[in-house]
Amino acid sequence: MTTPSTSGFRPTHVVPGDGMPAWEALDPAGPVVGLDPLLPVRLVERRGDWSRVLCSNGWSAWVDGRLLVTVPQDPPAPGAPAARAADPRPLLSRAEEALAGYRAAVEALADGRLDGEGFRARTRGLRAGLVVDGESLWLYDPDHARWVYTDGTRLHTYATDDPPADDPARVPGASSSPGQAPTRTAAPDRGVR
Repeated sequence: MTTPSTSGFRPTHVVPGDGMPAWEALDPAGPVVGLDPLLPVRLVERRGDWSRVLCSNGWSAWVDGRLLVTVPQDPPAPGAPAARAADPRPLLSRAEEALAGYRAAVEALADGRLDGEGFRARTRGLRAGLVVDGESLWLYDPDHARWVYTDGTRLHTYATDDPPADDPARVPGASSSPGQAPTRTAAPDRGVR
């Protein structure tokens, strides 16, 4: 594994509790090194499901990024002005409205009051996203083209529709060598059925 400088190391993730395999290169057939459980790492590059991480012990390695555990942001410093947290309720209301509109269109289609073309026209442009897992909630915010996470108290941006920055200097520790093109999300196929 390579050993870049780790001065000012700030982890973004930790390795899962049972550890995880890591590779020096993007080659799963190559030699595997095990990363210790709960090892703090900083995500520096993504390529599909692969993530290059900088470990707190100085190693740089490729891992299955889907398995990394996110480290929360630091709380505000004592005495710092309290920032107003975004309220999740307006986004919840929009998701409810979008779901109700979609459900009404599905019911009209099932009852024969709409044909396929009418259904597509009625649902065109409708975007909603919602994942609930206990106290955790992920919501899609169509106004800002992003997914947000909340624990019920405030919203945090989780992911955006924007492509990753082309400038590797914007990502600490990122490689400046050209690599594989980033994965792109394709629009749903609205062709012949």
